[in-house]
Amino acid sequence: MTKQIPLLARRAFLGAGASLLAVPAVLGQPAWPTRPIRWIINFPPGGAADTLSRVLAEQIGGSLGQPIVLENRVGAGGMVGADIVAKARGDAHVVMMSSGASHGTGPVLYRSVPYDALNDFTHLHLVGTFACVLAVNTDLPVRTVAEFVALAKTRPLSYGSGGNGTLNHLSGQLLARDAGITLEHVPYRGSAAAMTDTMGGQIPCLFESLPIVLPHLEANRLRPIAVTGPERDPTLPGVPTFAESGFPGVTTVSWFGFSAAAGIPDTVSDRWQEVIGRALKTDFVKERFARIGVTPGTLDRAGYTALVRDELARWKPVIQQAGIKAD
Repeated sequence: MTKQIPLLARRAFLGAGASLLAVPAVLGQPAWPTRPIRWIINFPPGGAADTLSRVLAEQIGGSLGQPIVLENRVGAGGMVGADIVAKARGDAHVVMMSSGASHGTGPVLYRSVPYDALNDFTHLHLVGTFACVLAVNTDLPVRTVAEFVALAKTRPLSYGSGGNGTLNHLSGQLLARDAGITLEHVPYRGSAAAMTDTMGGQIPCLFESLPIVLPHLEANRLRPIAVTGPERDPTLPGVPTFAESGFPGVTTVSWFGFSAAAGIPDTVSDRWQEVIGRALKTDFVKERFARIGVTPGTLDRAGYTALVRDELARWKPVIQQAGIKAD
């Protein structure tokens, strides 16, 4: 037997940009959760954070005994959504898909950050990792990193990304630094516009996250040159890494994790860690992640917290040296 959340209460809870996975609350569940879970996705619909959140929410929807409300709250490289969670200190019903943008590069890039990326959150589990890809317009006469660098030494090249301070932006700066070339960054407000202009020839190339650019690579609308991961990606087995191409310093991995506000009970943290960890091991999640080139995360609460701490320390000197500033 189940009890239903009153319709008016559900409607009041849902805001603009939110969607509901309607899972009835089951009698006999522990005291938590006692109301719907508010799951913040701090990037637009259709992106990697949105896709991973929806896959996971679909998998775990029935295990908590309450509906999961997915809410896209975008802006400032993911920090608008992160700030919502940070301000919900002690509320175990508010969670988010955290990322390298909101908890790795953003807090270093922006002068004024409304939260502490470590102390204002309970980082629960690494969700997934994936590489970036250097992809070029199919008319650009390069097929290898060596050819790309050689061309860049004859004339300045520009490259696009989904915004200043993103890992894609920083990956291009790492290549420029290590290859001794000039690469002019063209920031876009989102990946879609950057890919459209690259395919249309307005810019010659871009660095983009594998899950986002993969359909365009498979359709031969863009040509992949190299991936930033430590190993070749199974979805692009014929595309070398930058390390293989002579630039080991251009090794970066995008990451997404699952986080809640600080101050939530340890019992809730333990349950979230168990629920997310179990979901990431299911065939359903593995298959859905594999389709878009994402490797499921294995780091638990302690491991993911350490990752966030390490990433904050890693990117500070890179951003300062390159003189990168937020939009």
